[in-house]
Amino acid sequence: MQWYGFGDAFAPMDKDSKRILYSFIPGMVLLSAIWAVFLIEHISGYSLSDYGVLPRTLTGLRGIVAAPFLHGDINHIASNSAPLLVLVTGLVYFYRQLAVKVFVGVWLMGGFWLWLGGREAYHIGASGIIYGLTAFLLFSGILRKDTRLMALSLLVVFLYGGMVWGVFPLFYHVSWEAHLFGATAGFFMAWLYRKEGPQRKVYEWELEPEEEEEETENDEADRVKPEQGSNVHIHYIYRPADSPGSASDNENKPGGSDE
Repeated sequence: MQWYGFGDAFAPMDKDSKRILYSFIPGMVLLSAIWAVFLIEHISGYSLSDYGVLPRTLTGLRGIVAAPFLHGDINHIASNSAPLLVLVTGLVYFYRQLAVKVFVGVWLMGGFWLWLGGREAYHIGASGIIYGLTAFLLFSGILRKDTRLMALSLLVVFLYGGMVWGVFPLFYHVSWEAHLFGATAGFFMAWLYRKEGPQRKVYEWELEPEEEEEETENDEADRVKPEQGSNVHIHYIYRPADSPGSASDNENKPGGSDE
């Protein structure tokens, strides 16, 4: 029987535990900023909704950056908080090298497309980013054909599969355009970076027959080279010099040259 004291809670974490912990940090920082803006609005009584995306207007361009930090009420921000934290954490954990590029790409690309094609109304909220990250994690695992990443894709479908209805104009007060353009941006980023980041491990039995034959021929060639070199024989005949003039005498005799 082993006993564990309170000191074990402060024992050094292994590599995987640290990676999981560090993957939570970006999502927590983002959520903290979103909730800070919401609390400032609530306490001051001043609404920042005018800083949302207003399609096809110059002032509406600022909403591409500002809109994800703005939410209409407590239900709006609460419904976005958990999915955003889970998706950002999954993105950072599984796609660490691509996380920043994918997140910024989904954010700006989806927001710009919303500015181009959205309704003439102020669009606020982080749901566009949520749909973008969901689409990226879903399609990226499928395109890479990696079992681990495909398992993450299935988990995303299980948790947020019902979000698919959000891309249709079923409710007037919901910015379905932000959902649609965000999801489209996520799919585009998955296709764009399909050959970067984590890749599926290729096993020997999955190699093409032609590749196997080439490898076999190369191996045989490597084995043949030393055998061919071993067939070369060099013969030396040593003739001692009897006198200083024997060398010139041997040159004049038939068969006196070195072989």
